[in-house]
Formats: sequence, structure tokens, C-alpha cells
Amino acid sequence: MQQSSFTADSIQLGPWEGRPAVQQPDWRDHPAYQEACRSLASAPPLVTATEIRQLREALSRLATTGALLLQLGDCAESFYECTPRHTAEKLKVIDWLGDRLGELTGRSVVRVGRMGGQFAKPRSQALEWHDALSIPSFRGHMINSDLATSVARKANPRRMVWAYEASDQVQRVMRTYRRENGPTAATEGPWSSHEALVVDYESRLIRRDPDTDDRYLGSTHLPWVGERTRQPAEAHVALLSAVVNPVGCKIGPTASPDDILEVCAALDPRREPGRLVLIPRMGRDRIQEALPPIVRAVVNAGHPVVWLSDPMHGNTVTSQVGLKTRHLTDVITEALRFRDILEGNRQHAAGLHIEMAADDVTECIGGSVENEDELPRHYTSLCDPRLNVNQATALIEAWATGTTTGRS
Repeated sequence: MQQSSFTADSIQLGPWEGRPAVQQPDWRDHPAYQEACRSLASAPPLVTATEIRQLREALSRLATTGALLLQLGDCAESFYECTPRHTAEKLKVIDWLGDRLGELTGRSVVRVGRMGGQFAKPRSQALEWHDALSIPSFRGHMINSDLATSVARKANPRRMVWAYEASDQVQRVMRTYRRENGPTAATEGPWSSHEALVVDYESRLIRRDPDTDDRYLGSTHLPWVGERTRQPAEAHVALLSAVVNPVGCKIGPTASPDDILEVCAALDPRREPGRLVLIPRMGRDRIQEALPPIVRAVVNAGHPVVWLSDPMHGNTVTSQVGLKTRHLTDVITEALRFRDILEGNRQHAAGLHIEMAADDVTECIGGSVENEDELPRHYTSLCDPRLNVNQATALIEAWATGTTTGRS
């Protein structure tokens, strides 16, 4: 990995210091906390400033060229699936789906994986039930274990170091993959992304660009803030406002135009193309009322954002067998309604943000998973239900052709 000139002492205090931060692990009294933070602060960045500039340049051209963006991968990565073999399989799927979208639309496709750091998850409930026992919720391998015991679910700051090491394995394979794919990869990727949720982790991986002295987040190419963490006065937005990476922001159905304008002002104050990706995740029914006024407000304020549809998160339901799932037809419907709304406001609908697996999981209903009785057959997600490759292909084909092809 390329080295950058920094020391632990060169880590600068930033505008996120002292601000409230929701969804954080309670581990600052843990005996390993200080050592883990020092280790991260002195570690090489996982991505380079040059790579970040390449991705920002690619994103800045989407609206003017009509190119598309495809962001996809696991809901929550597993430490145990960061091997070269697992990573290579995921990259092949990302490229195959990107090629399919490009083939159907005649456009170039920038590819971004939810990988190389997607190890932390916000949760609605602090506790969950297992066999009549209430234990802390699983919050991603960066924070606790997916094993359903009280001891395993305790937050452990050593896991931040393990997350860094696992991410490093993935980033090395991704970098080699891009190098072997030649000049096209400098534009199309695949690049890495994850939700910048754990402030202790992300803030220790901020570095300085040796050429420009700009701050950049060295944990990933494209970080995003979620619907639960997008408050402009709080730490997550303040942290991402301080770095030059392209950044994303999820938008739920209760967001108001004023809410999103505040986020845009914080994350994109200079109105720079390629800087900010807005990702509505509203549900198939609520998007028609909630999204149009937000689009109009952002356009009128002059923010040249990239608009990306996350049609997964607003369409989660619980099946009769007790498993969380999503119906492919709902996912497709939201994606198509998103595209219609953007185009109706003369804006570029840039593409899709999808939770999906590289293998043949049975977590969502539709396509190759005919009904909910099939869900337990291969339900392996650590958190939320993912599309399999067959279902993701159906979604991409529907996006490209404007027709619903999934069955539920």
C-alpha cells in the first residue's frame, strides 16, 4: 500500500470534536480503547488521495455525459469474507452488473462497492431477543460479534483494528483489480464505499493530501451518512464536511426540503460537481409525495448533486416466518418512480444503490425466490435482506427498460 507522510501527532482536531454523535458504541472505558485509537491514528490510509480525485472527477461528469452510477454490495460485511477469493468474486459480480447496465443503456457506468469497510450498522433497537433472552443488538463486526450471546455482543474497540486489517485486505485486491483493468478503471472503478458511522474509527483515519494539504478520509473512497446520522449540527456531517472525498447522504421519507438544504449547505458549500451524492430511500408509496419537493429545493439552491436511488431500505417487511425481507416488485417500483420524478424535474437519475450478495441467497421475494417459504433456504445476511444476482439483474434490467420484470 502507498504510504503518506503523517505521524500520530499530525492528526488534526476537526469540527466534529465535541459534537453529539448518535449510534455510537459505548466503549471509551474499555482498557483497549486508547491503544486501538493510537493504532489507527498511526496506520497508513486504506485509500489514496489520487484515487479519491479520480472518483470525484468521474462523478462530476455524470450529469453532463449521461453516465450512470451503480453502488452495490453487502448490507454488512463479514470479517470472514474479506479474503482475496471472496473479494474477487464480489468484484466480478459488480463488474458484470455494471457491464449489463452499460449494455442496456449504451452509457458508461461508474461502479462502487459496499465493501472494504462496511462493518458498522445503525440499529433501531438497542436490544434484541434470542431464545427468550434479551441481548444487545448486533451492530456490525467493527463493534460486536454476530454470535447471539451477551458476552459476544459487548462492544469491543479492538474490533476497530480488526476492521482496518480486514479492509486493508479488500482494498489491496481492489487496487490490483483496477490496475489490471487498465485506464477504464481510473474512471469506472470499482471503488469502495461504506457508511461512516463510527466516529472513533473514521476520525482516526483522516489524512492530509501530500500534494494539496487537503484533508481526506483514508478509510474509503465514498463514505456516506445515513438517515439516522445526517443532522448538520452533529459529528457525522461535521466530519464529512471536513474532507474532500465525494460523500453520500441517505434521505428518508420524513425528511423535509429544509432538512436536506441544511445537509447540502454543510456537505457541499461550494456547490462542486462530483462532491455530494443524495440517496433517497423512501419506500415505493411514500416516494411520490416526499421526493419531488426535495428535488426542486435542491435544484433551486444550485447544488449539482448526484441523485441515486436506494429502493431497498424503505421496502423492508417481516415475513410470516419471522424473517425480514423485501419484495422485488416493490424495489423495482420505487426505483422506477425515483427515475420518473428526477426526469420530470429535468434532472439526471444517475443510478442505483443496492444491497445484494454475490452468491445465491434467498433473502428477498421475487424472481428466483418465488415465495416466503423459500426464504430460510439460504438466508445468510448479518443484518438486512439482500438481493441475489438474479434479482439484482432483474432490477437493473427494469431500470434500463422502464418495465417491471420481478415477480412476487
